[in-house]
Amino acid sequence: MRVDELRPLSLFDGLSDDQLAELVEGGTEVPVEPGVELFHEGERADFWWLLVDGAIDLIRHVGREDNVVARMDVPGRWAGGFRAWDEHGVYLATGRGVTAGRVLRVPAEVLRERSNSWFPFGGHLIRGLYHTARSVESTARQRESLVSLGRLAAGLAHELNNPAAAAVRAVDALQTACAALLSSGDRLARNELSAEQFAALDALRRELEPEEADPDPLARSDREQALSLWMAGHGIEREWAIALPLAAAGADPGWCARAATVLEGPALGLGLEWVASTLSVVTLLGEVKESTRRISELVGAVRSYSQLDRASMQQLEVTDGLDSTLAMLGHKLDGVTVLREYGADVPRIEASAGELNQVWTNLIDNALDAMDGTGTLRVATHVDGDGVVVEIGDTGPGMPPQVADRAFEPFFTTKDVGKGTGLGLDIARRIVVERHAGTITIDSRPGETVIRVRLPLRRTSDRS
Repeated sequence: MRVDELRPLSLFDGLSDDQLAELVEGGTEVPVEPGVELFHEGERADFWWLLVDGAIDLIRHVGREDNVVARMDVPGRWAGGFRAWDEHGVYLATGRGVTAGRVLRVPAEVLRERSNSWFPFGGHLIRGLYHTARSVESTARQRESLVSLGRLAAGLAHELNNPAAAAVRAVDALQTACAALLSSGDRLARNELSAEQFAALDALRRELEPEEADPDPLARSDREQALSLWMAGHGIEREWAIALPLAAAGADPGWCARAATVLEGPALGLGLEWVASTLSVVTLLGEVKESTRRISELVGAVRSYSQLDRASMQQLEVTDGLDSTLAMLGHKLDGVTVLREYGADVPRIEASAGELNQVWTNLIDNALDAMDGTGTLRVATHVDGDGVVVEIGDTGPGMPPQVADRAFEPFFTTKDVGKGTGLGLDIARRIVVERHAGTITIDSRPGETVIRVRLPLRRTSDRS
């Protein structure tokens, strides 16, 4: 590359021949060949590419297609070199040769040294511009992340509140039931109940199973009323409190009549109260167990979702991430039917669990928003050759073609401010395509939208 070949370019107006010579000396002439890519979208912009002759297409991957966003076909046009002023600078598009020609490739550090030497004030301005732009973008993304985290935290608090409140109510009621159990047992002992009578009463108690109570509330209410009338007719006090747990366990007046053959007088009421108290204790303990189990499951789901204790890349089951994501979004599933269609032969894949969970969160949240609280959410997995396919389907109104075509564009959204997860489909695409060498596609029609994510069993590259 000679200085006189660059002198006609208006880009270099104001530079001396010596300065141009320094630039040429620090760079390398690279041929442009049709179909050959010179640099790639998303990679570090370590070089400044100056077109001398020929033509280069600038291509961005949007959705399922590569789109030509610009063409460098005028000598003097340039691309890249951003790391001369921004250490995080990356190529914004892929450069692919169209017609044969040449470019001058200058390392970013050389471009930085020359600009600082020739025009230090301009270098400061450019660095300031990059810093300001990146700071604004970083702040905006942090706010979106905090808003998204706040929504997930609120949803988790809602999910935890129900079993926690149930456990608290059950413990309070359990205290009262235990006090009644001890009191009735003490009074039975004071009435000098024989061992044979107590054994017969306990045998009657074991016939009642709270876990197998009639789920029909009307039938239970009828039994409760019949028991209250029977006990009132036999002079038993507090029959309204005793009848409820007995009816819930399946007792009827016939069962009470059999108890009356074992106990007589005041002992009958004490015996029925003791049986009712034991049934209440068993039922309440079951409620505490179920509530704490649900809380433990939610905590486990959060741990699985966050993946804070896992390596960035690992062998994992995709269904684990899908299930933990559904648990995190459980507060949005009211009124929605969830169909899990997991293939039995789906193998483990090598992936970043935390990053994929972000993708599942975005896709499932979008599907739930599309259905507006009612419909069917289908989450499916199956094997596809040397990869695994995950499908997130919903029965919402579907995407218009013009929306589906732009769904993977950066910053494109159809949601109002403050809605959604703060993670766009563009970022989901980057995680799937660039981080995991997979694909993501949309198949939408009125009444059905399916987003398919295909992930290879083992990554072939680590593009970040």
